Amino acid sequence: MQTIVCIKWGTRYPADYVNRLWSMIRRNTSRPTRLICFTEDASGIDQAVETRPLPDIVIPQSVAWTPWRKISLWQAPLFDLSGDVLFLDLDVVITGSIDCMFDYKPGAFCACENWTQLGQGIGNTSVFRWHIGDHTHIFDDFEADGEGICRKYRIEQVYISAVIDRMEFWPKEWCVSFKHTLVPTWPLNFFKVPKLPSTARIVAFTGKPDPDEAAIGEWPVEKAWKKIYKHVLPTRWIDENWC
Repeated sequence: MQTIVCIKWGTRYPADYVNRLWSMIRRNTSRPTRLICFTEDASGIDQAVETRPLPDIVIPQSVAWTPWRKISLWQAPLFDLSGDVLFLDLDVVITGSIDCMFDYKPGAFCACENWTQLGQGIGNTSVFRWHIGDHTHIFDDFEADGEGICRKYRIEQVYISAVIDRMEFWPKEWCVSFKHTLVPTWPLNFFKVPKLPSTARIVAFTGKPDPDEAAIGEWPVEKAWKKIYKHVLPTRWIDENWC
């Protein structure tokens, strides 16, 4: 049984994101696979998805509802999980078979090489696989000094990358970033639709736009002047895969 997990907290991503993730997983795996969603609100989630409470963690309130909560996954035991487990952010679009992600370098921690820090040894945790019970110091040290670790590293994936004993990057063609890999550079993004590579297994939508926004050509920005360069044309292949 292949195990995939996600975390849903707060209100940014509704239950529909979990259900779409489960639908994509079913279409893109050929082996028995389960999805476990850790959440404080399981309402609306497909009953075929296994739900569990958010794992306990001592975490500074200032980052309690940010990606730092992913550190809770590094504790052991973690409910009934064992072996290699694949984590997926809710805002990814699966576009190809992901069985290979369980075969790739078994036992190792595998992550995307962060698209904005290439060559710096920084993993992006939108898509990562870890072995339950390994590297539990990541969780233990954070619980002991979460404030200090947040000040030192600022981003949870930088912390993990710095203290993990061994990290392997997925083949770069498997996991791509929508806005850093696929959106054409300015000013071509005003005239060309982002293309989906045939080799991509997962497209990560870090920050904005989210998949539903990019599909219709929306790129929300906090400051109006950023619309000068933050632009995406409606991208039909998102809806074709994100369902």
